[in-house]
Amino acid sequence: MPEVTAYEPGMPCWLDLASPDPVTSKRFYGELLGWSSYTLSVDQLDDYEMFTLGGVNGPAVAGMQRLADDAQPPSWTCYFRVENVEDAARRVVAAGGTELVPPLRIAHLGRLGMYADLQGSDFAVWEPYEREGADVVLEPSAMCWVELASRDVEKSRAFYGEVFGWQALDRRYYRDYTYTNWQVGGWSVAGMVYMDHTWPDEWPGDWIPYFQVVDCEAAAERSSELGATVTIPPADIDPGRFAVVMDPTGARLGLLTPRSPR
Repeated sequence: MPEVTAYEPGMPCWLDLASPDPVTSKRFYGELLGWSSYTLSVDQLDDYEMFTLGGVNGPAVAGMQRLADDAQPPSWTCYFRVENVEDAARRVVAAGGTELVPPLRIAHLGRLGMYADLQGSDFAVWEPYEREGADVVLEPSAMCWVELASRDVEKSRAFYGEVFGWQALDRRYYRDYTYTNWQVGGWSVAGMVYMDHTWPDEWPGDWIPYFQVVDCEAAAERSSELGATVTIPPADIDPGRFAVVMDPTGARLGLLTPRSPR
């Protein structure tokens, strides 16, 4: 499988999971996506787990750490590539966002910052040194998309446009929903769905990753067997067939089988 050697600014580049039960999470993603893992020892990261494909020595696809605050919900965090973390932090605050973790150096790997947008949705930025991000994307069992669920899409468009320079493009992929594709230099890098009245009131707006799977139907069924809840059953959209599930600890993620080229 081809490995990624660089990410352009504004692109999603890494994911990590905050789990209240790392053992359960390792078992779930290992069974569902075939991931292996090893523990990365870095002073700033307590027991940070690196998920890999094709065995422990395979390419890294995501990370995991124990949920630090039990009052917070389990979730995936999406990281976006930036040239400079301090500059990104200033743009976030100027656009009305909140700094959660100020710029922090992670050994020789790079620098990160964590933030919340106008509606409280968390995300992170990454300035690489020796680690650009995920070694593999757009392959089975790897990240293939990231998506924001928002209750105010106009505010979200303005915010992320200021922070990352994203351009918004409307699409209609699923039922009658207007879907936002965010682009950088003409390339789609992320998406946004509107949270209308059909979404549970208790669900916060959030970012979730999508992982590519060979058979969306089979993957959704398997996730259920492993203790997940299927919140959006498999359905067809222009890019392929997708589903959204909540893993056994409560973190949301998407599954996508891309449409085969005609």
